[in-house]
Amino acid sequence: MAGTTRRRFDPEFRAGAVRIVKETGKPVAHVARDLGINEYTLHNWVQMDRHANGKASGGGGGTLKESEQEELARLRAEKAELARELARQKAAWAKERVELEDERDDAPMLVKP
Repeated sequence: MAGTTRRRFDPEFRAGAVRIVKETGKPVAHVARDLGINEYTLHNWVQMDRHANGKASGGGGGTLKESEQEELARLRAEKAELARELARQKAAWAKERVELEDERDDAPMLVKP
């Protein structure tokens, strides 16, 4: 893209834009449009701020409330139980398949003359 220059934003502007997103709860796209900047640029600034403050997207940075910890423990236990049940069903299916194959192998072949 010849002829276009890259815009530079000072740290104060970046911090202010990120603060608007965090404090108002408005979507990044709306704030970016209001400020006249690319939404992906603002999105990157917000992500860098979250990472710098130990709140990277994907969790792990914040602490969970007691009720959330209890729910997480319950869901993990449920997931483990479902995984065990699935393993049992797979084993039963495999055993049944082997038995059916054995029956088929033992069955007399009908040959038409």
